[in-house]
Amino acid sequence: MKFEHISVLLNECIEYLNIKPYGIYIDGTLGGGGHSYEILKRLDKRGKLIGIDQDIDAVYAAKERLNSFENVSYVHDNFSNILSISNELNFSKEYADGILLDLGVSSYQLDEAERGFSYMNDAPLDMRMDREKDFSAYDVVNTYSEDELRKLIYEYGEEKWAKRIASFIVEERKGKKIQTTFELVSIIKKAVPKGVRIDGPHPAKRTFQAIRIEVNGELKILERAVKDMISILKKDGRLCIITFHSLEDRIVKNIFKELENPCTCPREFPVCICNKKPSVKIITRKPIIAGNDELSENHRARSAKLRVVQKI
Repeated sequence: MKFEHISVLLNECIEYLNIKPYGIYIDGTLGGGGHSYEILKRLDKRGKLIGIDQDIDAVYAAKERLNSFENVSYVHDNFSNILSISNELNFSKEYADGILLDLGVSSYQLDEAERGFSYMNDAPLDMRMDREKDFSAYDVVNTYSEDELRKLIYEYGEEKWAKRIASFIVEERKGKKIQTTFELVSIIKKAVPKGVRIDGPHPAKRTFQAIRIEVNGELKILERAVKDMISILKKDGRLCIITFHSLEDRIVKNIFKELENPCTCPREFPVCICNKKPSVKIITRKPIIAGNDELSENHRARSAKLRVVQKI
């Protein structure tokens, strides 16, 4: 299957990155190379792009799409390892002019049934973005305790039926291991009351989201990764982050606010004595969302939110 992914908020990202022709830019979630292509078009021979993705299929696809450009370094790794990646590429601290993160699952990953991301296709329970890792959705579904399942489905999926779903999963696996996405979907449908299933989104949507986040450690790595990325930005360099659900967006928003106003002094103090200085300026007070034209072409953009900060 060809790696296809429609780049979300593409024009907005390019605008907010404020690209300098001679700059060094990082695409921390390379995907099919859509954002990277537009960045590279705006660089001259002095400029450079570092493309990072933990999915080796994405790296191969991007190499093919960007083969007309010579000023690209491809890295098969997770963006959370940006400091070690920078060291391996022999960059000194504070070298990047701009960094982009698109935290969504690619259309290719969702649509390729065997990857196990989608509740719409029957496949082995997988959901690994990096298929060289051993830990998969199968392990979460079949080895986590009922309380662990309830907690992650409730917290990561924001699913109010988390307790029933966790209970039904544990009861079902007493007979045999749960092997496939459709087996899991069937269990979730039994757990979620029929009236809710008729009126709401697909009953498995939130649970699948929660398991995917757990398998790939998406939220656990995000806070540290964002701070590490800001640390390698040059003065006036920008970090653009696209999120796709409220948990990610809340984490990004709170980190940005904390770094813009890091003072920990009690509010009643007339002056700051903690001496913590802001490291960023928030460029987007409210998140940027997709316009009607983009939404008509790509329904997966409907939950996308772009937030941007600038290093000071």
